[in-house]
Order: sequence, then C-alpha cells, then structure tokens
Amino acid sequence: MENTKKYAAELIGTFWLTLGGCGAAVISAGFPDMGIGFLGVALAFGLTVLTMAYAIGHVSGCHLNPAVTLGLAAGGRFPSAQIVPYVVAQVAGAILGATVLFIIANGVDGFDAAASGFAANGYGAHSPGGYSLMSGFVAEVVLTMMFLFVIMGVTHGRAPVGFAPLAIGLALTLIHLISIPVTNTSVNPARSTGPALFAGGWAMAQLWMFWVAPLIGGVLGGVIYSWLSPTPTGDVEGGVPSQ
Repeated sequence: MENTKKYAAELIGTFWLTLGGCGAAVISAGFPDMGIGFLGVALAFGLTVLTMAYAIGHVSGCHLNPAVTLGLAAGGRFPSAQIVPYVVAQVAGAILGATVLFIIANGVDGFDAAASGFAANGYGAHSPGGYSLMSGFVAEVVLTMMFLFVIMGVTHGRAPVGFAPLAIGLALTLIHLISIPVTNTSVNPARSTGPALFAGGWAMAQLWMFWVAPLIGGVLGGVIYSWLSPTPTGDVEGGVPSQ
C-alpha cells in the first residue's frame, strides 16, 4: 500500500506538471494582448514542481521525471527496484495531463494540436529558435545534469532544511529561461511524451532525443554530485525529503 501511494503521488504530480506547464504554453503564452510569453511559461513549470514538492515530497520524493528518478538511483539516493514503476507512473501522469489539456484547448473553434505543436519538444525545423539536433542534445544533457546536481544538493542531509522545493522550482524555471528557444525545454521524458502523442508526426519522430539526452544528463548529475558530496548515512531517499 505504501508503494501504491508513492506511484499515485508521482502520477498526480506529473499530471500537474504537464497540465500546468504545457497548459501555460498552449493556452496562455500566445494569447492576444495578454500572453504570458517565455517568462510566464518558465515560471509555470517551476511553480508546478515547487507546489508538488511541498505537497507530495514526503510521500514519493516528488520526482515527476524519469531522468530525476534514474539520476537519483545513479547517485545512490533511490532504490533501483523502484525505477520502472516510478517511470510508468510518471509517463501515465503526463499522458493524463496532456489529455485533459487537449480537451480544454479543443474548446476553441479551429484548434489543431498538430498545427499548434501542442507544447511538444523539437529540434531543427521544430525548434522554436531553429536550433540543430546537436544544440538541442547538448542543452538537454547539460541542463538535466545541472537539474540533478541541484536536486541532489538541496536534498542532502546537510543542506538547509525546508528550502529544497523552492530551490528545485527556481532551478527548473531557470532551465526553461535558457532552453525554451532551443528545444521548447524537456529535461523530462515524461513531459515530452504526453504532448508528443497529441502533436503526432514530427513530435513522435523526434521524441527519442527527449528520452536519451535527459536520461544521460540525469545519470551524470547524480553520479557527479554523489562523488562531490556523498550522502550521509541515514539521509532520506527519494528526492525531496520530508523536512
């Protein structure tokens, strides 16, 4: 039952991240005269993680991201036996979030998920700024690596207590401010999968990169931080500890 609650928390949290972050991009970013723009979308993604970290961090660790789960496992903070069920829950939550977003967005005459891009991630012709596959790959690896570095650091047993969700949310906001023009910012394979299913075509064809690059980055971040500052005995496993 305890594990079931963890998986449910990850599903709900990733649902919220996808609905909130991608919803801001699809519905609000380009709204005439009142659009929130890149800055608003970046804040939306950061706020989804910040709010869920406080809400479910004590339940599941609030990973919401297969790259975070794998990175924490690589860094010795998460049991490898739980990787697959966590990832399944996260992807299911992202698909559910994208489904609800599609239902809402489809309430406007003429809406077309494929034509709009539906907040899917892309490179080359489908990068918001026209950035190449190589640029996108490097950005996704490095930014995911630094995201894990921050997560590992602020959830360390010797880190200041109570500030982890705020730091993690702000880190994700910063990551989006850097890379929305490059790839529309993934750093999260689950978040990429949900919208890609509705955008179809090119989004599904390019989805591989938004699994491979963030997973590589997550492992690098987890391993590097665990070498830099090993976890004290008895430190909380899972990600965001109950503080």
